[in-house]
This record gives sequence, structure tokens and C-alpha cells, in this order.
Amino acid sequence: MATDNDQWTPVTHGNCRQVQGPFYHGTKAALKAGDVLTAGQPSNFEDGRIANHIYFSALMEPAVWGAELAMALAGLQGRGHVYIVEPSGPFEDDPNLTNKRFPGNPTRSYRTREPVAIVGEVQDWDGHSAEALQAMLDSLEDLRRSGRAVIDD
Repeated sequence: MATDNDQWTPVTHGNCRQVQGPFYHGTKAALKAGDVLTAGQPSNFEDGRIANHIYFSALMEPAVWGAELAMALAGLQGRGHVYIVEPSGPFEDDPNLTNKRFPGNPTRSYRTREPVAIVGEVQDWDGHSAEALQAMLDSLEDLRRSGRAVIDD
């Protein structure tokens, strides 16, 4: 919850309501306000994997990466979609980023097994350069090749 790593308190199902939105979700899917995201759908990031959680962030930057990477990994043109979302139930820190890649949770990234409603779409967002996107894709491929691309889902 606090952004200073010395003061960081993990976000759990028990204390998640203290976290203030807005919340964002990035994806390749074209959705509209009122649509609901549910766990148990194919992952945007790993072929053949069913996602047990819906991932979202209180910062737009992780959602932008999610949208761009989902598009690129699917071999689709365009930048994807960033949505404003509202979780319907408890959520927790995303363990794939929290303390695994970044101490604490500076990305303010979370996950839930409960439905997440689309409230609206962010139309005006800046994507990353083609070079930055390729660098991220190369980094993900390096993790896969080395066996370190483990997703805790």
C-alpha cells in the first residue's frame, strides 16, 4: 500500500479495500463499458495457459505494457486497449511483479479471481517506442529460454 519500500504493507484479500483506484487493465480485446472480465480465460501472455486471475493496476503504465504486449504476442497490429476497471471482490498484490521483479509493489499491480467490470476505455495514452517494445519482447523471450518465465497464477 505505501510506496516507500521500508513502509510497504502487502495488499491482501483482507486489506485490499484500502487501495484507491482508479484501476486499469490492458489487453488486446475490444470491450465496452459494462463488459465483465472473468478468470478462467486464455492468457494473453502464454499460449495454452488459462489465467486463474484477472490482473490490473492502480497505475496506467503497467496496463499500457499489458495492452502492447498482448497485441505483439498475438501477432496483431495496433496498440491494444487500456480500460478503467472496477474489481467486484477481494484482490491482492500481483506476486509476479511484487518482490519478484520489483521490491514492494511500485507498479501497484494486483490480481483477483473475482469478476472485474469495464467502466470505460482510456483513449488518450502514450505507447512505447517500437524499440522499447522489442526490447521487452526480447527480455521475455530470454526469460522463457532460461526457464525463468514462471507465472504464479
